[in-house]
Amino acid sequence: MNPIAEILSKQKVLIIDGAFGTELERKGYDINDSLWSAKFLMEKPEAIGEVHKDYLEAGSDCVTTASYQATYEGFMKRGMSEAEAKALIQSSVKIAQNVRDDFWKDSKNHTKRQKPLVAASVGPYGAYLADGSEFTGNYGLSVEELMRFHRKRLATLIEAKPDLLACETIPCLMEVRALCALLKEYPEVSSWVSFSAKDGTHINSGESVRECAQFLEAQKQIVAIGINCTAPQYIESLISEIKAVSSKPIIVYPNGGSTYNALTKTWDGISKSTSYGKMAYGWFQKGAKIIGGCCQTTPEDIAQIAKWVRA
Repeated sequence: MNPIAEILSKQKVLIIDGAFGTELERKGYDINDSLWSAKFLMEKPEAIGEVHKDYLEAGSDCVTTASYQATYEGFMKRGMSEAEAKALIQSSVKIAQNVRDDFWKDSKNHTKRQKPLVAASVGPYGAYLADGSEFTGNYGLSVEELMRFHRKRLATLIEAKPDLLACETIPCLMEVRALCALLKEYPEVSSWVSFSAKDGTHINSGESVRECAQFLEAQKQIVAIGINCTAPQYIESLISEIKAVSSKPIIVYPNGGSTYNALTKTWDGISKSTSYGKMAYGWFQKGAKIIGGCCQTTPEDIAQIAKWVRA
């Protein structure tokens, strides 16, 4: 049984964590960097552990590693050797596993809980470019070129033995085709795929979310399909679109509702006003089975979800 199905067989919703980079920022750390939160794998790994711990204590059933923007190319541009880059990428999984294992050692954390999962985050090619192209998908690359980019990092993360992969904030179907082709080389590995979307029916490239979900429905290793880093007002419509063509669990973890400005590397606009827990309950009623948050969401938001999931 895949790890997500196992937890969903015992509870109505699997709760994932919330924002990583903006949560570090909220704690007073500077994340304005082309490596984004991945720079803390080099500079302050204990800060990453702190965030994982906060989310587990808030009620997360799955923590996502700080590897979204961690790539060989990115670290080697900073003067790291290939071996050092590999160790840093794998450390993202080890940090999360250690924090999860410490949390689970305390039996009081077992109440109404399953053992939390560690999902290794695989960000899109655009995240490495750090130019905002993960919000458009206009890379000008072929499937083969995208496979070349992802191959070594995917192998490195899988070698660290996370419970599953989280291919997230993917802006175009071509990149998903590349990732699914690579996954076939590791038939025992499960992954979720979540797209970033521009409205209630289209992912950021302009392709229909239905078309994307239809493609993924046939991919055996993909154990959940959904949306992340997308404005909350589009989520209900996107769930309906996915549900129309897919029987797989639907995962949603939108952002706080602001827009990312790739030039200033900041978030513009007002963040969410409605209670996050209340919005999340609406997504559950629409059909989402795995729920969390992306940029600008907090452990408090996750605690609001846990309140009704574990009531």
